[in-house]
Amino acid sequence: MTMPLSPQATIEELFRRMGSGDPPERIAELVSDDVDWYVAGAVDRVPWIGRKTGRAGAADFYRQIGTLIVSERFAVSDLLTNGNRVVVLGELASRVRETGKLIETEFAFDFIVEDGAIVRFRMFEDSHAVAQAVV
Repeated sequence: MTMPLSPQATIEELFRRMGSGDPPERIAELVSDDVDWYVAGAVDRVPWIGRKTGRAGAADFYRQIGTLIVSERFAVSDLLTNGNRVVVLGELASRVRETGKLIETEFAFDFIVEDGAIVRFRMFEDSHAVAQAVV
């Protein structure tokens, strides 16, 4: 039996899978079945945000962003670990396929990882800019 990845290694593997174009189900393998997944924002306007339920919900999140936006830049400036919490700070730029508008925002991702699985995720970004880009 292999040891689970450390919290930091789990998040680094998540980013590796995202960056290499792995399918959403493969990315979501790093998420627990009962993950608490939430991205704040205008849920009535932006389909990929809001609360997602379980591993399937996390896969839906990655499927939606892969379908609806094109990542133009994703840059991590800091990855901070405290026990099982990993906070990632950075900047991203994504183009909304339907409108052609560019979302440029700083972000903070707040992860809790237990036994190599993400059990809690919060994403903080300029939700106003995101909502404006989808219309």
